[in-house]
Amino acid sequence: MENSIKLLIVKFKNQLTHDEVKYFRGAVIRSLPEKDVLFHNHGEEGLRYAYPLIQYKRIQNCAAIVCLNEGTEVIGDFFSTYQPHFMIGNHPVNMKIDRLSPVFSAIAQTDKQMMTYRLTRWLPLNGKNYSVYHQLEGIAERVLFLEKILVANILACTKGLHIHLEKQLVCKIQHIADSYPVTHKGIRFMAFDLTFTANIALSDYIGIGKNASMDCGILAQVQGL
Repeated sequence: MENSIKLLIVKFKNQLTHDEVKYFRGAVIRSLPEKDVLFHNHGEEGLRYAYPLIQYKRIQNCAAIVCLNEGTEVIGDFFSTYQPHFMIGNHPVNMKIDRLSPVFSAIAQTDKQMMTYRLTRWLPLNGKNYSVYHQLEGIAERVLFLEKILVANILACTKGLHIHLEKQLVCKIQHIADSYPVTHKGIRFMAFDLTFTANIALSDYIGIGKNASMDCGILAQVQGL
């Protein structure tokens, strides 16, 4: 299928807070007999900056691993020696798998219909564009600025998944529900929860933008709008 991706969602029954996701990730990596770079994005020559193909997050507040393309293959390393006893921070936890959801998903641009998405814990602003954003005086200017970053984030995602888009990608932010500070590795960022429309069909639960591998920038299609 043209522009299709392989997607596997591993959802656990155990609930996590956002701050516990990093410990969940660490427990998964420690359990691996061989630590493929896709699990942690650190190679011998430094960081792997490509789009993350294994993403750790919460789905309905429960621990989950979202695997894409090559990530659906290397996740077999995790299951080959799977033991349910994890250390989440300082707490021993018996991790119970809820379900495995393997799918082939098509990512395609739409001709007329704009798809509606909810985007949570999105981190669009780095040190440079954070200053630019706060220098913008009007709400409309800020929304336009965020829309350009949103387009760039989605294009980075499609490029990382080897998806070719033939038409211009259009994103329109419809509503910003909240913005709030989050801290990652001691650095504070501004996170956004918002709703937007775009002329592209995207898979639920994939991440976009900064820290997409760590419970940030999570997409979910809004049905019936």
